[in-house]
Amino acid sequence: MTDSNEQIRVLAIAPYRFLPAMNGGQKNIALFYKYLSALISFTCATVKGTTKSNADGNYDLLPIFSGSPLRYINPFYFFVLKKIIRERNITHVMLEHPYYGWLGWLLKKFAGVKLVIHSHNIEGLRFKSIGKWWWRILWQYEKKIHRAADMSFFITPEDKLYAITHFGLKEDKCTIVTYGTERNKAPTGEEKYAAKKIVCYKHNLNPDKPLLLYSAALKYQPNLSGLDFILSQLNPLLVKSGQPYTILICGSGLPYEYNDLRKYSALNITYAGFVDDIDEYFTAADIFLNPVSEGGGIKTKVVEALAANCTVISFENGAWGIPENICNNKLKITANYDAHFFANEILNAIKKVDENISSTFFNYFKWKNIAQKAQANISSALPD
Repeated sequence: MTDSNEQIRVLAIAPYRFLPAMNGGQKNIALFYKYLSALISFTCATVKGTTKSNADGNYDLLPIFSGSPLRYINPFYFFVLKKIIRERNITHVMLEHPYYGWLGWLLKKFAGVKLVIHSHNIEGLRFKSIGKWWWRILWQYEKKIHRAADMSFFITPEDKLYAITHFGLKEDKCTIVTYGTERNKAPTGEEKYAAKKIVCYKHNLNPDKPLLLYSAALKYQPNLSGLDFILSQLNPLLVKSGQPYTILICGSGLPYEYNDLRKYSALNITYAGFVDDIDEYFTAADIFLNPVSEGGGIKTKVVEALAANCTVISFENGAWGIPENICNNKLKITANYDAHFFANEILNAIKKVDENISSTFFNYFKWKNIAQKAQANISSALPD
């Protein structure tokens, strides 16, 4: 920690359990904290039952919130956090998502701290995309909270532009703090094939066939819609092409009505369920499928797949936040729900192996660089 940062003391409020990190949203918080806490004094208040290891970062974890949904409206936490702020000489409060915005606003007003919002997406729009009638109420609340903040972190350029345009935020109070990778370089072809042999052995697959991966938390409706697209529209076109391939589907939370997914084994689809080491599967895969258009924000699996040197075929909305010009043609974008175009991109990618993902990609998405950018922006909003 440098001398210039010693006056900065951040209290982050993570309103749900994020350790151990099991999905993209949890990993976004866990890895961001790990790297940011290496640069500045950092404390996190979160829900009871959350525990961390030394490998999770150099910060104090304070499990103070209950697991009840009523925690989001409990005024008691204002007094608990105000005391923590006073005892630890906190300078900045950083909120994950806008839900505790009222609490952040009160702490800013009565505890003399600067308020930072770490946005994972435009929440109002995310709930609109999945058909929630009350999305406008959340959108208005989200707008007010961002306008009250001293700094807003957005996960994609698209989200930042939307907030400036529709929330009326000042550009100098907004910055992009994206999801990142801990990889420093792409795995070699030899490393990928070695991982592929291991994964294929586990699932009784032929490693000489192109391996297509779809990995997602399947209890989340946008991801389940992506699975429906693969099963009902995309895979029949691939089968018809006569091209050998295997689609490997990973993810927990598969609804009961999909329990017959294993019947698709005769149609080149294997369901692996939840896997302990998803990085191994990204390393093994030749192509990552991202037929997801709903939900907003950045699709964290796309970043992880590209970092593992996979070619990624994605719906247009699913590629938000990923600059195409740093991907060395490893990112192929199709119109949303265009199954024929999507299938053709897969078949073309099988026939032609592109270059490795670029070093520029890692400079942009490396967690260390992301944390340094966030630290610089936090430093720009020092208390008066």
